[in-house]
Amino acid sequence: MEFIDRDAEIAFLEGKWRERSAQLIVLWGKRRVGKTELVKQFIQDKPHVYFLSESTSGQEQLKRFSRALGGFFREPLLETRGFGDWEESFAFVRAKAKRLVLVVDEFPYLVASNPGVLTLFQKAWDEYWSKSNVFLILLGSSITMMENEVLGYRSPLYGRRTGQWRVDPMEFEAVSAFRTKRPFADRLSHFAVAGGIPAYWLAFDPRKSFSNNLDNRVLKKGEPLYDEVEFILREELREPRIYFALLQAVSQGKRKLSEIVNATGIPPSAANKYLAVLADLHVVEREVPVTEEKPLKSKKGLYTIADDFFRFWFHFVFPKRAELEMGRIPEVRKQIMEGLPLYLGSVYEKVARQRLCRYLSGRFPFSRIGRWWDRNAEIDLVALNPEQNAILFGEVKWSRKAVGTDILEGLKRKAAGVKWGKEGRKELFCVFSSSGYTRSLLEQGKSEGVLLFQEDRLISLDG
Repeated sequence: MEFIDRDAEIAFLEGKWRERSAQLIVLWGKRRVGKTELVKQFIQDKPHVYFLSESTSGQEQLKRFSRALGGFFREPLLETRGFGDWEESFAFVRAKAKRLVLVVDEFPYLVASNPGVLTLFQKAWDEYWSKSNVFLILLGSSITMMENEVLGYRSPLYGRRTGQWRVDPMEFEAVSAFRTKRPFADRLSHFAVAGGIPAYWLAFDPRKSFSNNLDNRVLKKGEPLYDEVEFILREELREPRIYFALLQAVSQGKRKLSEIVNATGIPPSAANKYLAVLADLHVVEREVPVTEEKPLKSKKGLYTIADDFFRFWFHFVFPKRAELEMGRIPEVRKQIMEGLPLYLGSVYEKVARQRLCRYLSGRFPFSRIGRWWDRNAEIDLVALNPEQNAILFGEVKWSRKAVGTDILEGLKRKAAGVKWGKEGRKELFCVFSSSGYTRSLLEQGKSEGVLLFQEDRLISLDG
């Protein structure tokens, strides 16, 4: 499989490499997002030492680090004897005066083996490497550790990094390349499970159907994705049982804080704290109507599971774990496939937002984009442009039926109820449809300048 996407990340790293000065780069992001593959792509044509930290003792880590350096610099004694301490290894690298990329992958494991490692690497940078030829990359999957202990204000390394990049999940357009030439519905179904995590897409057989991959990669005991959610929660959190309860409640439609509290029995202050932790991990997010002027203080906030795999797993798989443990995969898969069409509606909304953002870039400089709702209505896509006093409204329809003029007219009525902007604001409209449009809507769209997307492609209304 060829390397997919990550053009911005590669450009960032290459730009830093061209500066020809010492660098301390911090890369972090959720597990399986493709950080290691990104770095390997960057270092493949450069002199480099790649060191993967593991969950082992500090002494063993130093031995393995010694072997990595010994192998690169062709020092057999290092591969057998090793360094006496970490500072000796730092001095050794500086003395070689060789320009190289030094990658420390899964840096949080190194910190866990010896909490003093952060101070040691501070000393490494201050006294040995900051004026050397070293291009140091610290890589980590533990978001809490990387953001607090490495990037945080109280970290010994604070203020020393020369660059940082959070590696986020890929967008639908990019990961679709894992199932190139497959129908849109097939790619969207896989995206509903794997989201933008490359490792999950690679777990699927590109030759098999969605239902087959669901059976053999997600629902089958013993497969990596079967226990993935539990593994991540145990790895990242001290009290996974509580977080399980919160995520289960949100997956069942309890989206207001009061509803979550009633469903779980967790006090509001504690629920807020735990939900904030999940938000920091990008597992959940608190959503407010896009027109809210003070989002953090808004009382209209609704919680949703932001991680695609977590959302799918809690919605479809977790409630059926007992049946799956008994090997009743066909029965569970049948129930999932029956509920999938309705579920894909919200997944399509996410894809539509990504596609619209790309289209509007350079054409309609929006300050915010998201959903809007009040007690009486809901709009799938709203983009705001305060400078031009312009607002865009969008409807997303996942159905087997072609979309007609009634959908557009309904969107206009809902738009009239959105209080935002100054008098005489400019209003734009767009519609996403999985099944195309009626002739009357195509004609109306052309005459009114409505943006019409079929699946994830903009329809040309010229001619």
